Amino acid sequence: MMKPAQVVKALAALAQPTRLAIYRLLVARGPEGVTAGDIAAKLKAAPATLSFHFRTLSHAGLVESRQEGRFVYYTANFAVMNSMVAYLTENCCGGNPDACKPK
Repeated sequence: MMKPAQVVKALAALAQPTRLAIYRLLVARGPEGVTAGDIAAKLKAAPATLSFHFRTLSHAGLVESRQEGRFVYYTANFAVMNSMVAYLTENCCGGNPDACKPK
């Protein structure tokens, strides 16, 4: 389970439109990841700007990177994402999360 300070750091990292868009793109792509160049093209963002955002997301534990040849691939850290969601919903509906599901 994540500690409150970790959750706050992750939420703060996502509380910016470009970083949220990056993260959603990475989540959609899954564990294979996306190259920095593909993200830049998709979001129409400058590489220097993206580097700043990747660093912020990485420091929050939300994003991981790997080098393959001359390309850097970024992936969402699904374990951290799932831990954050679990933390946020831990006491959902008085400890009965099934009661919160839409009918």
